[in-house]
Amino acid sequence: MNSQISLQVNGENQSCVPQTPLPELLQQLGFNPRLVAVEYNGEILHRQFWSETKIENGDRLEVVTIVGGG
Repeated sequence: MNSQISLQVNGENQSCVPQTPLPELLQQLGFNPRLVAVEYNGEILHRQFWSETKIENGDRLEVVTIVGGG
């Protein structure tokens, strides 16, 4: 049985398996982890902590894509 948890990503409801590592979740959602910044439950999450951050039920993520321009 594959249980799912609920979370919000950029204001939209999403689901994933419990304890999914943040970089894996970003890839599942179609983000390139090298080109985004992440706010995790209201706090900017520094990239050095991404691999140890496991997604839990009710988490809220805001993912911002870095865009170059001129």
